[in-house]
Amino acid sequence: MVEDEPSLADILRIALEFHGFRVLSAGTGARAVELAREHRPDLLLLDVMLPDGNGWQVCRAVRGEREDVPVVFLTARDAPSDVIGGLTLGGDDYITKPFNIDEVVARVRAVLRRARRQNPPPAVLRHGDVVMDEATRTVRRAGTPVDLTPTELALLRYLMLNADRVVTKEELLREVWKYGFAGESTVVETYIGYLRRKLDPLGTPLIVTRRGHGYRLRTAE
Repeated sequence: MVEDEPSLADILRIALEFHGFRVLSAGTGARAVELAREHRPDLLLLDVMLPDGNGWQVCRAVRGEREDVPVVFLTARDAPSDVIGGLTLGGDDYITKPFNIDEVVARVRAVLRRARRQNPPPAVLRHGDVVMDEATRTVRRAGTPVDLTPTELALLRYLMLNADRVVTKEELLREVWKYGFAGESTVVETYIGYLRRKLDPLGTPLIVTRRGHGYRLRTAE
Protein backbone atom coordinates (compact mmCIF):
# COMPACT_ATOMS: atom_id res chain seq x y z
CA MET A 1 0.00 0.00 0.00
CA VAL A 2 1.47 3.34 -1.09
CA GLU A 3 -0.16 6.33 0.61
CA ASP A 4 1.63 9.46 1.84
CA GLU A 5 -1.16 10.70 4.14
CA PRO A 6 -0.43 8.98 7.49
CA SER A 7 -3.97 9.03 8.87
CA LEU A 8 -5.48 7.57 5.71
CA ALA A 9 -2.67 5.01 5.48
CA ASP A 10 -3.45 3.87 9.03
CA ILE A 11 -7.17 3.53 8.31
CA LEU A 12 -6.52 1.48 5.17
CA ARG A 13 -3.93 -0.72 6.85
CA ILE A 14 -6.15 -1.46 9.86
CA ALA A 15 -9.13 -2.29 7.63
CA LEU A 16 -7.14 -4.56 5.32
CA GLU A 17 -5.43 -6.36 8.19
CA PHE A 18 -8.80 -6.85 9.89
CA HIS A 19 -9.94 -8.66 6.73
CA GLY A 20 -6.90 -10.95 6.75
CA PHE A 21 -4.42 -9.20 4.48
CA ARG A 22 -0.77 -8.69 5.32
CA VAL A 23 -0.02 -5.06 4.52
CA LEU A 24 3.32 -3.43 3.76
CA SER A 25 3.11 0.38 3.80
CA ALA A 26 5.16 2.99 1.97
CA GLY A 27 4.83 6.76 1.96
CA THR A 28 7.03 7.41 -1.07
CA GLY A 29 7.42 5.93 -4.51
CA ALA A 30 11.04 5.02 -3.93
CA ARG A 31 10.20 3.06 -0.79
CA ALA A 32 7.33 1.35 -2.58
CA VAL A 33 9.63 0.07 -5.32
CA GLU A 34 12.09 -1.22 -2.70
CA LEU A 35 9.35 -3.09 -0.83
CA ALA A 36 7.91 -4.54 -4.03
CA ARG A 37 11.32 -5.81 -5.08
CA GLU A 38 12.06 -7.31 -1.66
CA HIS A 39 8.68 -8.86 -0.79
CA ARG A 40 7.00 -9.48 -4.19
CA PRO A 41 3.48 -8.51 -3.03
CA ASP A 42 0.32 -10.02 -4.50
CA LEU A 43 -1.12 -6.57 -5.26
CA LEU A 44 -0.21 -2.88 -5.18
CA LEU A 45 -2.71 -0.39 -3.72
CA LEU A 46 -1.17 2.73 -5.14
CA ASP A 47 -1.83 6.44 -4.57
CA VAL A 48 -1.16 8.54 -7.65
CA MET A 49 0.12 11.77 -6.05
CA LEU A 50 3.29 11.09 -4.05
CA PRO A 51 5.92 13.41 -2.53
CA ASP A 52 8.71 12.07 -4.75
CA GLY A 53 6.83 11.55 -7.99
CA ASN A 54 3.60 9.80 -8.88
CA GLY A 55 1.96 6.41 -8.93
CA TRP A 56 2.34 6.05 -12.67
CA GLN A 57 6.13 6.00 -12.22
CA VAL A 58 5.90 3.44 -9.42
CA CYS A 59 3.65 1.25 -11.55
CA ARG A 60 6.09 1.38 -14.47
CA ALA A 61 9.07 0.59 -12.22
CA VAL A 62 7.43 -2.41 -10.54
CA ARG A 63 5.86 -3.71 -13.74
CA GLY A 64 9.27 -3.49 -15.38
CA GLU A 65 10.38 -6.31 -13.07
CA ARG A 66 7.03 -8.09 -12.50
CA GLU A 67 4.62 -7.38 -15.30
CA ASP A 68 1.93 -9.64 -13.81
CA VAL A 69 1.48 -7.86 -10.45
CA PRO A 70 -2.04 -6.36 -10.21
CA VAL A 71 -2.33 -2.64 -9.43
CA VAL A 72 -5.26 -0.74 -7.90
CA PHE A 73 -4.89 3.05 -8.13
CA LEU A 74 -6.28 5.03 -5.21
CA THR A 75 -6.42 8.80 -5.79
CA ALA A 76 -8.30 12.08 -5.62
CA ARG A 77 -7.62 12.61 -9.33
CA ASP A 78 -11.00 11.66 -10.74
CA ALA A 79 -10.94 13.37 -14.14
CA PRO A 80 -11.87 10.94 -16.94
CA SER A 81 -8.44 11.45 -18.51
CA ASP A 82 -6.75 10.38 -15.26
CA VAL A 83 -8.93 7.27 -14.93
CA ILE A 84 -8.34 6.30 -18.56
CA GLY A 85 -4.62 7.01 -18.19
CA GLY A 86 -4.34 4.78 -15.13
CA LEU A 87 -6.19 1.91 -16.74
CA THR A 88 -4.26 2.32 -19.99
CA LEU A 89 -1.00 2.15 -18.03
CA GLY A 90 -2.09 -1.27 -16.83
CA GLY A 91 -4.06 -0.55 -13.69
CA ASP A 92 -6.55 -3.26 -12.81
CA ASP A 93 -8.89 -0.88 -10.99
CA TYR A 94 -9.13 2.84 -10.15
CA ILE A 95 -10.74 4.03 -6.91
CA THR A 96 -11.31 7.75 -6.37
CA LYS A 97 -11.25 9.61 -3.05
CA PRO A 98 -13.31 9.97 -0.94
CA PHE A 99 -14.13 6.29 -0.81
CA ASN A 100 -15.84 3.70 1.35
CA ILE A 101 -13.34 1.44 3.15
CA ASP A 102 -15.51 -1.66 2.65
CA GLU A 103 -15.59 -0.93 -1.08
CA VAL A 104 -11.79 -0.75 -1.20
CA VAL A 105 -11.52 -4.14 0.52
CA ALA A 106 -14.12 -5.68 -1.81
CA ARG A 107 -12.42 -4.35 -4.94
CA VAL A 108 -8.98 -5.49 -3.77
CA ARG A 109 -10.40 -8.99 -3.29
CA ALA A 110 -12.05 -8.91 -6.73
CA VAL A 111 -8.80 -7.89 -8.46
CA LEU A 112 -6.88 -10.61 -6.63
CA ARG A 113 -9.43 -13.25 -7.68
CA ARG A 114 -9.11 -12.21 -11.32
CA ALA A 115 -5.32 -12.15 -11.12
CA ARG A 116 -5.14 -15.62 -9.59
CA ARG A 117 -7.40 -17.08 -12.28
CA GLN A 118 -5.22 -15.55 -14.99
CA ASN A 119 -1.89 -16.27 -13.27
CA PRO A 120 -2.08 -19.50 -11.28
CA PRO A 121 0.71 -19.85 -8.69
CA PRO A 122 3.89 -21.54 -9.87
CA ALA A 123 3.99 -25.27 -9.33
CA VAL A 124 5.80 -27.14 -6.62
CA LEU A 125 7.19 -30.33 -8.17
CA ARG A 126 7.68 -33.40 -5.98
CA HIS A 127 9.33 -36.74 -6.60
CA GLY A 128 9.92 -38.83 -3.53
CA ASP A 129 11.92 -36.70 -1.11
CA VAL A 130 12.89 -34.15 -3.80
CA VAL A 131 10.89 -30.91 -3.85
CA MET A 132 11.35 -28.15 -6.43
CA ASP A 133 9.67 -24.77 -5.90
CA GLU A 134 9.35 -23.14 -9.31
CA ALA A 135 8.52 -19.73 -7.83
CA THR A 136 11.79 -19.45 -5.92
CA ARG A 137 13.70 -21.86 -8.18
CA THR A 138 14.94 -23.81 -5.19
CA VAL A 139 15.37 -27.54 -4.59
CA ARG A 140 15.38 -29.56 -1.39
CA ARG A 141 16.08 -33.23 -0.87
CA ALA A 142 14.96 -34.78 2.41
CA GLY A 143 14.54 -31.21 3.66
CA THR A 144 18.12 -30.19 2.82
CA PRO A 145 18.62 -27.32 0.33
CA VAL A 146 20.49 -28.30 -2.84
CA ASP A 147 22.36 -25.53 -4.65
CA LEU A 148 21.85 -26.01 -8.40
CA THR A 149 22.95 -23.92 -11.36
CA PRO A 150 20.23 -22.77 -13.80
CA THR A 151 21.13 -25.57 -16.24
CA GLU A 152 21.14 -28.23 -13.52
CA LEU A 153 17.77 -26.93 -12.34
CA ALA A 154 16.32 -27.06 -15.86
CA LEU A 155 17.59 -30.62 -16.36
CA LEU A 156 16.20 -31.85 -13.05
CA ARG A 157 12.89 -30.11 -13.73
CA TYR A 158 12.52 -31.88 -17.07
CA LEU A 159 13.30 -35.24 -15.50
CA MET A 160 10.76 -34.59 -12.73
CA LEU A 161 8.06 -33.58 -15.21
CA ASN A 162 8.68 -36.82 -17.10
CA ALA A 163 9.39 -39.09 -14.15
CA ASP A 164 7.08 -41.83 -15.44
CA ARG A 165 9.25 -42.66 -18.47
CA VAL A 166 12.76 -42.90 -19.88
CA VAL A 167 13.96 -39.64 -21.43
CA THR A 168 16.48 -39.92 -24.26
CA LYS A 169 19.67 -37.92 -24.59
CA GLU A 170 18.39 -36.44 -27.85
CA GLU A 171 15.20 -35.27 -26.14
CA LEU A 172 17.13 -33.64 -23.30
CA LEU A 173 19.41 -31.84 -25.74
CA ARG A 174 16.38 -30.60 -27.64
CA GLU A 175 14.19 -29.60 -24.69
CA VAL A 176 16.75 -28.43 -22.09
CA TRP A 177 19.65 -27.17 -24.22
CA LYS A 178 17.62 -26.41 -27.38
CA TYR A 179 20.12 -28.31 -29.53
CA GLY A 180 18.78 -29.60 -32.82
CA PHE A 181 20.95 -32.71 -32.90
CA ALA A 182 22.98 -34.88 -30.55
CA GLY A 183 26.19 -35.40 -32.50
CA GLU A 184 29.10 -36.25 -30.23
CA SER A 185 27.99 -33.93 -27.44
CA THR A 186 28.67 -35.18 -23.92
CA VAL A 187 26.92 -32.27 -22.20
CA VAL A 188 24.02 -34.44 -21.01
CA GLU A 189 26.29 -37.03 -19.41
CA THR A 190 28.33 -34.24 -17.80
CA TYR A 191 25.32 -32.56 -16.22
CA ILE A 192 23.75 -35.84 -15.13
CA GLY A 193 27.02 -36.39 -13.27
CA TYR A 194 26.78 -32.95 -11.67
CA LEU A 195 23.24 -33.68 -10.45
CA ARG A 196 24.23 -37.06 -9.05
CA ARG A 197 27.11 -35.56 -7.08
CA LYS A 198 24.77 -33.03 -5.49
CA LEU A 199 21.67 -35.18 -4.92
CA ASP A 200 22.89 -38.69 -4.20
CA PRO A 201 24.71 -37.93 -0.92
CA LEU A 202 21.31 -36.95 0.53
CA GLY A 203 19.49 -40.22 -0.20
CA THR A 204 19.08 -43.18 -2.52
CA PRO A 205 20.69 -42.59 -5.96
CA LEU A 206 18.00 -40.70 -7.87
CA ILE A 207 18.83 -40.80 -11.58
CA VAL A 208 18.87 -44.19 -13.28
CA THR A 209 20.70 -44.74 -16.59
CA ARG A 210 18.99 -47.03 -19.10
CA ARG A 211 21.92 -47.88 -21.32
CA GLY A 212 21.17 -47.32 -24.96
CA HIS A 213 17.89 -45.57 -24.09
CA GLY A 214 18.36 -42.61 -21.74
CA TYR A 215 17.59 -41.59 -18.17
CA ARG A 216 14.75 -41.69 -15.74
CA LEU A 217 14.19 -40.97 -12.08
CA ARG A 218 14.03 -43.86 -9.65
CA THR A 219 10.43 -44.54 -8.63
CA ALA A 220 9.29 -42.33 -5.77
CA GLU A 221 8.53 -45.32 -3.55
